[in-house]
Amino acid sequence: MSDAPTPDLPPLTLAWTDEAIESLRRAPGMVRRSIVRTVEAYAMLQGINEVTPTVMVDAKDAREKAGTEPVHGSGQGGQFPNPENDAGGQTRQFVSFFFFKIDPAWRRLPEAIRAEHKAAFSEVFKRHAGGGQIICRSYSTVGVRSDVDLMLWRVSYSLDAIQDMTAELLKTPIGGYLQPAAHELGMTKRSLYEDKLNPNHEEARLKIVPGRARYIFVYPFVKTRDWYLTTIEERQAMMDEHITVGSKYSRVKLNTTYSFGIDDQDFVVAFESNYPSDFLDLVQELRETKASKHTVRDTPTYTCIARPIDEALNLLG
Repeated sequence: MSDAPTPDLPPLTLAWTDEAIESLRRAPGMVRRSIVRTVEAYAMLQGINEVTPTVMVDAKDAREKAGTEPVHGSGQGGQFPNPENDAGGQTRQFVSFFFFKIDPAWRRLPEAIRAEHKAAFSEVFKRHAGGGQIICRSYSTVGVRSDVDLMLWRVSYSLDAIQDMTAELLKTPIGGYLQPAAHELGMTKRSLYEDKLNPNHEEARLKIVPGRARYIFVYPFVKTRDWYLTTIEERQAMMDEHITVGSKYSRVKLNTTYSFGIDDQDFVVAFESNYPSDFLDLVQELRETKASKHTVRDTPTYTCIARPIDEALNLLG
């Protein structure tokens, strides 16, 4: 497997063998992003962490057999009951990043009691993750930030489902020791700006499928009011520069959600990558773009490490 950057390819969340990457390069540039989305969604559903040419063929066959976009399994996104549509008939998702801080008093409880607490929390998490209404991913921030210890990334067409799951988690014994430290809420939406390098990118914004990257970097984002009073042509020009910079870092996958009116920020952005150095370099370079001067706030930034829920809970103590 090659770890070399692939600036001519869309972001790759999973590991791809050199042969698979070469096969992807042989496809026309305008369809590569669609291929990556289809193949990686299929691989994640099958529990495959490395894409090979065989996986690419299997994913193509599965899509043709279904005759539509790949159908994800229970708890993995894609097929939820009774989705709400906007005025244009486009299905949108709610996206929740919930951060918890553990009360130090919990760590002083006997080990057997803590084990019971963790088991109860894990059971609720896994039941909702497998119920078909919510995509759930768990991350640890222990040792990374001092103000949060656990992050749950959830995606659903139903905000009620996210609320019900949260309430049930807080009713478990450990819930009395888990302080909700921060919550960033957004929704998927088509961008106003054209991605001239990857025209199919905006279609993907309506459906977020969390990947299997080791790290995710999450932060709220607020722009100046002057930004919104600038003409769309001027904003598009600045976004062209922004997009060009982002395209250089193909090993970083961007998930953008919109928060206007439903939370305190304008956007919540979440970058997935197995390479923190790529993300650091990307953010530093974006600071030098013209659009950067229209940023009011892009903190706090949460660096989170993907952990299965049982591992994430064990790291609490």
